[in-house]
Amino acid sequence: MTKMAAPTVCVPGQRICRLEETCEGGCGTYSRNGYIYSSLAGYLQTSQSEDGKSLIQVKTQKEQNIVPSLDAMVTTRITNVNPRFCKCMILSVGRIPLKEPFRGQIRKEDVRATEKDKVEMYKCFRPGDIVVARVLSLGDAHSYLLSTAENELGVVMATSEAGAVLEPISWCKMKCPKTLTEEFRKVAKVQSRYVQYAGT
Repeated sequence: MTKMAAPTVCVPGQRICRLEETCEGGCGTYSRNGYIYSSLAGYLQTSQSEDGKSLIQVKTQKEQNIVPSLDAMVTTRITNVNPRFCKCMILSVGRIPLKEPFRGQIRKEDVRATEKDKVEMYKCFRPGDIVVARVLSLGDAHSYLLSTAENELGVVMATSEAGAVLEPISWCKMKCPKTLTEEFRKVAKVQSRYVQYAGT
C-alpha cells in the first residue's frame, strides 16, 4: 500500500484496504474476509512495522487507552502472590504503554507448560516482579487471565531483598549480584525488545 500524502478520515466499519502479506492492521482496525476495516472514527495513518510491513492504523485526535486482546503479549507488575494464583497490573500491550493499567491474574496451572502440579507460586513470582505474559482470556471481575507457559514468558526483571536487580542464572533461579544469594523465579528467555521496561 502506498504512503498517503494527507490523513484520510475513516468511520467505524469502513473498508480500508485488502489484507496482504505486505501490510497488517494496527490500532483502530480489525480484519475480516481478507480486508482491513476501521473500528474507530479517526485519521488513517500508515507506518513501517518492525518486520518491514506497512502498518495500517486509525487514530483519533483524543488518545484512547489500548485494550489487551486475546493472545496478546503484555508486560505486567506482580502485586500479590498466593498459593493458587498471583495478581498483577498490566502496564503495556506489546510495546505500547498503557495510560491506565488493567488488572491481570496468573493461575498456578498457567505458569508452566510442563509439571504443572509441581508449581509453587512463591518460587515463581514475588510482588514487584516485572513479568511478560500472554493473554488467555477475559476472566471474572474484568481481570485478564494470563499465561507464562512459554520459554519467552516469565520474569524479566526482579529486585532482590538487598535492593539489587537480580540476574538470571537458569530457567528457575536468579542471583543477587550484591549478596550472591539465589532466589527462585519463573525466568523468561529475555528478548531485547523488553529491556525498555526495566525502568517502568
